[in-house]
Amino acid sequence: MAATLAPWESSGAPAALFDETQAQTLFAFDDVSIPFTQNLKLVMRMPHRHPQNPVVQRGGAKAPDSWAVQFYGSVIREEEKFRMWYVAAGEDRVKRTGPRSSPWRVAYAESRDGVHWNKPSLGLVDYLGSRDNNLVSLEPRLGIVNLKVLREPSAAHPYKLGAHVWFPKGRKRMGTFAPYSSNDGLRWRLMTEAKPVDFELQPNDLLLPPVHLEPVGGLYLWDGLYHLSGQNAMPTTRPLHGRISRAYVSSDFINWTPGSALNFVRTQQHERLGPGRSREGEQNHEAISVWKRGNVLLGVSGRWHGAAEWEGVTVDLGFVLSNDGIRFREPAHDWTFLKRGNDGAWDQGGLLQGQGFENVAEQTFIYYGAWDPRASEGSPPRGGVGIAMLPRDRFADLRVDESTRGKGTYQLENPQSELLTKSLQWAPDTEPQIHVNAHGLGADAALRLELLRHDLTPIEGCVATVRQNGFQVPVDWGGRTRPVAKRARLRVRFEGARKSDIRLHAIYLKK
Repeated sequence: MAATLAPWESSGAPAALFDETQAQTLFAFDDVSIPFTQNLKLVMRMPHRHPQNPVVQRGGAKAPDSWAVQFYGSVIREEEKFRMWYVAAGEDRVKRTGPRSSPWRVAYAESRDGVHWNKPSLGLVDYLGSRDNNLVSLEPRLGIVNLKVLREPSAAHPYKLGAHVWFPKGRKRMGTFAPYSSNDGLRWRLMTEAKPVDFELQPNDLLLPPVHLEPVGGLYLWDGLYHLSGQNAMPTTRPLHGRISRAYVSSDFINWTPGSALNFVRTQQHERLGPGRSREGEQNHEAISVWKRGNVLLGVSGRWHGAAEWEGVTVDLGFVLSNDGIRFREPAHDWTFLKRGNDGAWDQGGLLQGQGFENVAEQTFIYYGAWDPRASEGSPPRGGVGIAMLPRDRFADLRVDESTRGKGTYQLENPQSELLTKSLQWAPDTEPQIHVNAHGLGADAALRLELLRHDLTPIEGCVATVRQNGFQVPVDWGGRTRPVAKRARLRVRFEGARKSDIRLHAIYLKK
């Protein structure tokens, strides 16, 4: 069972909730969608771990994931089923009996509630003389250490898998990208005519420049193009230190731009530490795993805490967002979203970001993995999949800033607390359907919403007041059905004797 929500976090009574990914969302922390504020402050909220973590564990001695369940993977919800793809490694990884890339495979799990997972016997791949396992079929098979899955229901092949695979470069092995497609998510075919050797691509088969890249930390569609977000440390137009997140784009999933764009750089990476110090300092780890929320991308990134030797390296998770699909930013500077587990816990030492985000009833689930870099030189079993939880879409809140009240130079005796959104696109000839995710409302605490034209003039009759708590409280405009304007802004004021109790998390504009 999911952890019980506090009374102020709950909507009070079970209700049918719409899919927020099919709406525009103005999150409290999105300062592009909500650029203007007065006497409000932002408070970020850290998730808590699910009491049943890890919800996916390593298999038994002869299972293909007996050594590692590595959640460099994806979770996709299809109607009433949750589907998970992850990286598995078994006994051949420990014994090192085959080519170096051969132990890394793609495994599959499914769930009805997102918490209790089973590993179905797919009967597709032979492992240690048996097909009684949960390995998906890859033709041809490559060693895969990171993967992301996209589902496009209207495409000829509804599933696409982006894979981090290997290629030889002299005596070194480098990371690169490989594309697969599938009709069912279980049987995959490589989308190129590559001829792998020892489960690795060859230099002539590369789709990206022949440098080391750890791709598909994130994989998503944005503005008609596929984007892959990967980790790499090659020189950029500006001097940066260590692991950075960069993006390539494609229109067909096969032909990718040779040039890349920076996704996200931490402030500390603007200080170069010099040659031979690639592990040291504060860096990114891998790239940005994303949750596409219509007009905005929410992202989870790795927060690498470096050291001269592996024994001192640890990894937490950070939180970022993007409004253009390329450049990500932190809503709170250098803030840790989820901290690694304590020593002795299954997720000690380091966390991995996977691409798994779902709103389930009154909760938001964020799926994550584990990797302890301090043990990277040995071969202890590792991994699993856990869930970090928040009340539904309540990543942060805007609340009244009491520090503005007073008689000082930058204080007011009776400050007004409000926000103003950017100009938003509205469907013509329809009543605006707006919902609010908030708590702390009541008889003496209300949100007053008003629609304004782009030029800031009020739209007659478009004023409403919300006093009800909930995850999706509809705004009642009094039955107004006239078109509001093609471009309009939303002004929200915090009102009432107890307005300091109000916590505004998100505003939804339904299509």
